Amino acid sequence: MCEWAVLTLSTVSLVITYLLQSSCIRSLLYTRSLSTSLSCFRFNRWEEVSGYDENLNTIRTYQVCNVFESNQNNWLLTTFIARRGAQRIYVEMRFTVRDCSSIPRVPGSCKETFNLYYYETDSVIATKGTAFWMEAPYLKVDTIAADESFSQVDFGGRLMKVNTEVRSFGPLSKNGFYLAFQDYGACMSLLSVRVFYKKCPSVVQNFAIFPETMTGAESTSLVIARGMCIPNSEEVDVPIKLYCNGDGDWMVPIGSCTCKAGFEPDNGNICRG
Repeated sequence: MCEWAVLTLSTVSLVITYLLQSSCIRSLLYTRSLSTSLSCFRFNRWEEVSGYDENLNTIRTYQVCNVFESNQNNWLLTTFIARRGAQRIYVEMRFTVRDCSSIPRVPGSCKETFNLYYYETDSVIATKGTAFWMEAPYLKVDTIAADESFSQVDFGGRLMKVNTEVRSFGPLSKNGFYLAFQDYGACMSLLSVRVFYKKCPSVVQNFAIFPETMTGAESTSLVIARGMCIPNSEEVDVPIKLYCNGDGDWMVPIGSCTCKAGFEPDNGNICRG
């Protein structure tokens, strides 16, 4: 079940306690929950350090700041992430970036962006001794830019300007994937990474139960879910189905059930004798 969904089930009823439109997010990786070390990463010229989030809580983070050296190509690579049947993956990145103009005598090669890549595979291919620090096997998702950057004055005053960006990619068909973050001349810290996919939650509508359903491969995909009449009800219009859209929301209900003779609707989607 979705982690925030609460269902009460008896022999004759199922009561739903969340909204039909609410999507269900399942995390595959969330580094903010790792209290001691981001061991899910391997890195080349990034540093794993203790730092602070925007609330001045101690966190483990990765940072890189080689802005005085040209031709930077620094990689941060996740371990293998199983996709668990998901066809489209979302990546939420929380990060800070230093304003290049606030760095004295910085060369023109200083950047305020970094690149996000992924590589799909059926097995673990990058280990501590074989991790590959090059663009060749990866597919680029996007160049990630900061909405806000910080200066030395901000840093001295502990004023954190944290950026949050979300990107998605797909369709995926293999067992899992790697994510890679490429720095090519920025002064930045990656505070946390959350990798997740979306589902439409289990729901009861028109006296029919619809199962938790994975979203499709594209943001515009519609996935059909077949419904089953709740206890003490029967089909009126067939087929009974809902469509799960790319955001994990239900839409376009088709068909319905109704309470059988001798049973009355109670609390919307329950048939009581």
